[in-house]
Amino acid sequence: MRLNNFEKSNKKKIRPGRGIGSGKGKTSGRGHKGQKSRSGVAIKSFEGGQMPLYRRLPKRGFKSFKNNKIAIINLANIQNYHEQKKIDLKESVDLKLLQSKKIISKKYLRLKILGQGEIKNKLNITANFISKQAKEKIEKIGGKLTLLKK
Repeated sequence: MRLNNFEKSNKKKIRPGRGIGSGKGKTSGRGHKGQKSRSGVAIKSFEGGQMPLYRRLPKRGFKSFKNNKIAIINLANIQNYHEQKKIDLKESVDLKLLQSKKIISKKYLRLKILGQGEIKNKLNITANFISKQAKEKIEKIGGKLTLLKK
């Protein structure tokens, strides 16, 4: 089997504007006159004077410039990490510890504890924010809670 037996293995490229016989002569497949027949034309999202789609649709929402950088972790997650022996609940659980154990990304500057799930062990938590549910659960098992000022 030779290489040139394959279909499309040796196809010539189309050279527009090389005479009528080439099939791409005279106007080179661009039609007659008009803006699109000229060179250097890019008509992006232009709809011939009709109101463009991006202007017909309503404006929705906004992107906040205030980047909070608050890490969120649930009590259930803390319990899971303790059971997997990733964190020891005898020492204080805070943002630096969670970042050093690669549980939370280094980009976060503050920590918030949420109360989803149950916590079985007594623990010492240092955080910037805490939900009411999480606070109740930690106090119920006799854990210690320290809230940092902004």
